[in-house]
Amino acid sequence: MKWKWWAAVAFLACGAVWCGYAMIRPTDEVILTIGERYEQVRQQSRSTLPEATRYNYINLFVLRPAALRFNDPQYGFATPAAKFLSVFANREGVVELVTMSPQVETLPLDEAMSLLLDLQDQLRRGGWRQIRAKDSAAITDTPAMRAQMRSNDAPQSFWIAGDKYQVSLGVRRFVHENRPADERYLITLQLSGPPFIEDGPAD
Repeated sequence: MKWKWWAAVAFLACGAVWCGYAMIRPTDEVILTIGERYEQVRQQSRSTLPEATRYNYINLFVLRPAALRFNDPQYGFATPAAKFLSVFANREGVVELVTMSPQVETLPLDEAMSLLLDLQDQLRRGGWRQIRAKDSAAITDTPAMRAQMRSNDAPQSFWIAGDKYQVSLGVRRFVHENRPADERYLITLQLSGPPFIEDGPAD
């Protein structure tokens, strides 16, 4: 029937328009600093962060993947889009903590390593200082570190920025029970202010 043909054409046209929109739509981005008011973060970001209420302020998470731009003028850094990105604000509406996995899916080892090295390089260039290096060495692309990641020892590095911020950066391996040889990795980044984790003894 003619109406069915027109319906099919309309459906395909809508699909093409949506695909085109998805391709040109800018990636969502959460822009913040620790200590900033959460509502200001929502206003300056392009994201699906929800309105804070007295019930949800401890776990304000995006509903659509979004990159993080930590907007401190000295210690700032940026991440790729994250499927999981959660902001904690206190009862006064001030951002105290960000927890995220800066990826939209678990990654192969090479891609996970590349992302970890890039994030650490951004921290170093921004003046962040690694702490607890004796017990938690920086992640490096070496056979020993790759073996540690493959064995799921969950390597983690810790960084502080002056007396203002701290970051923990870690990675874990996920093994599918039906695909034990399929190496996939999940990175976790946590950003907060004081009080800081205690530094270990010097090397």
